[in-house]
Amino acid sequence: MVTILKTEKTFYKGKDCRKHILHKVTQYKKGKDRLYSGYGGQTKLVFHKKAKTTKKIVLKLQCQSCKHVMQHPIKHFEIGDDKKRKDAMY
Repeated sequence: MVTILKTEKTFYKGKDCRKHILHKVTQYKKGKDRLYSGYGGQTKLVFHKKAKTTKKIVLKLQCQSCKHVMQHPIKHFEIGDDKKRKDAMY
C-alpha cells in the first residue's frame, strides 16, 4: 500500500509550466453512460469473458497554476496527509 499526499510536486511538460509544480491529487471516478439510460433496453453488446480480476485505479493530478489534469494509473494506494506518512520530506 502506497500512501500518496493530497498535494504532490511533479513535473508537467506543458507549454505553460515545464517544471516541477504542486499538483492536487484525487481519485478518478467514471461518469454514467448515457447510452443505457431511459427506455429502449440494451444497445451495446455485454462482454462476459473478463480475464483480469483487479483493475488499476486512476489518480487525477491537477496542476495548481494552469489547472491542467493528468491521469496516472496505480494499483494500491491511499490518499493521506503529512502526518500519516512516516518519512514526510515535503
